[in-house]
Amino acid sequence: MTPGEVRPGDTIGVEEEFHVVDAGTGDLEPAARRVLRGADAEPELHRSMVETATGVHTDLTGLRADLLEKRRSLVESAGRHGLAVVAAGSVPGSGAGPTRVYPDERYERMAQEYRQLVDEQQVAACQVQVGVPDKDLAVRITRRIREWLPALLALSVSSPYFAGQDTGYASYRTVVTSRWPTVGPPPDVDSDAEYQRVVQTLVDSGVISDAGMVYFDARPSARYPTVEVRVADSCPRVDDAVLLAALSRGLVTVAAEEDAAGRPLPEAPQVLLRAATWRAARSGLSGHLVDPATRSALPAGARVDALMAHVRPALEARGEWEIAVDLLEDLRARGTSATRQGALEDPVEVVQSLAKETADGTESS
Repeated sequence: MTPGEVRPGDTIGVEEEFHVVDAGTGDLEPAARRVLRGADAEPELHRSMVETATGVHTDLTGLRADLLEKRRSLVESAGRHGLAVVAAGSVPGSGAGPTRVYPDERYERMAQEYRQLVDEQQVAACQVQVGVPDKDLAVRITRRIREWLPALLALSVSSPYFAGQDTGYASYRTVVTSRWPTVGPPPDVDSDAEYQRVVQTLVDSGVISDAGMVYFDARPSARYPTVEVRVADSCPRVDDAVLLAALSRGLVTVAAEEDAAGRPLPEAPQVLLRAATWRAARSGLSGHLVDPATRSALPAGARVDALMAHVRPALEARGEWEIAVDLLEDLRARGTSATRQGALEDPVEVVQSLAKETADGTESS
């Protein structure tokens, strides 16, 4: 490695999606334009959603500060209009009725083509961008990390409600998004050329309109020299987003090291990978998770422990192991967002609690 060379995992960034709600009733509000006028954020598919993106960071401390600053600008802007923002996979009002997409030519074309899928896409995700400068390596990394992605989802679950109902799922966002033709585990390809042929076939066949509609659980970014880990629900608490970022970077770093050592690509049937994702969406950390490599089910806590052991060398090398351990212990002590929401009976109380968690820490950032 030459001096100044960027290694896989050296850089990291996070994109967070938020719901815009009435601060009093908790109802979704198509007020993204008003919120965006005073916030460091961008529009999303629906008028009741916005998205933030951090800068590029090399350490978790800077990333966390950036996440809080982006949230602060949103919280303050929304508050000036009697609104609040919620970082969660869904809110009780998600999917309760069609809403208009944000006035954008691409979004309007998607609404016309995909109809009900777009109407119901009132869900929010947390996406982690991890720097990988080599395109072929980025494709192989997505295959190496995909068996671990359901464990990341289980840590993030925050969407038990949809269309006003408790769905019984910890991440109903995952169920909603799974209806899209390009959602799910990364495909069985091992070079950028193969990957681009898959994407171009999807575009040429009219299944998707552009490469940005490839929504695999992990993908080489179409815009940046990164691997994008996009399996997680949006996280109400910023520290949970930081934990996801740390673990995602750990997975990418370990995968790059395995690739450099000539380790064969892991083989796992797509049906088992999808089943593992469904299992994580159904029960989060409360039940079992599937290990696609061994084709076995084990308690969710044990699978998360295995994930931590897998990424520990990478986290220790960056001085981030103890940070990740502390963040995970805190999450386990509190329970997932889905579990916490389940303890509340009133949907309005659920939204207000989520809005408070989203805003926590922004006052002094």
